[in-house]
Amino acid sequence: MKIKTLISLLILIIVIASCEESYTPKPRGYIRIELPEKSYVSFDSTFPYKFEYPAYAKLSSPKEATDQPYMLNIDIPKFKATLFLTYKAVNGNIATYLEDNHVFLTRHISKASAIDESVVASEEHNVWGAIYSISGSGAASPIQFFVTDSSTNFLRGALYFNVVPNNDSLAPVIDFIQKDITHLIETIEWKKNH
Repeated sequence: MKIKTLISLLILIIVIASCEESYTPKPRGYIRIELPEKSYVSFDSTFPYKFEYPAYAKLSSPKEATDQPYMLNIDIPKFKATLFLTYKAVNGNIATYLEDNHVFLTRHISKASAIDESVVASEEHNVWGAIYSISGSGAASPIQFFVTDSSTNFLRGALYFNVVPNNDSLAPVIDFIQKDITHLIETIEWKKNH
């Protein structure tokens, strides 16, 4: 009996030892981000400019708009993002607006790993300016821009997310919205009667 018990115990130990699986670490999972289909709506009102914006966005006037009536927010609730637009009429003070734009941009230098500039130039619509892509996981505003006709109109935009800035994990959303901002800029037209 002892031999049968010993053999059974030995077989059980061998079976248990041979069933050991090797551990393979699983890759880190990420939240799946559902990106909406691209489609645009025209914004054409009493403002001195018009453009096309994403159909999944909502327009709102900021509280500060009493001092500057042509300010506009483009809210993208799905991504907790807002594109803040500030308009100023140019009256020989374009240098002041360009300097203000530079000051706003340099506020992000401490958290930015890079700031890439793309030139905006549309002779057809008389729109000139720059788009700034601000890289770095802690940069508060990943995209900013300004456009002007250099004599009458100046429009500045800054994208912010209503979440803790971590632009590495927001990268797919930032890229998606950057295409919308580029479309907005490509469709900007100044109105002559303002």
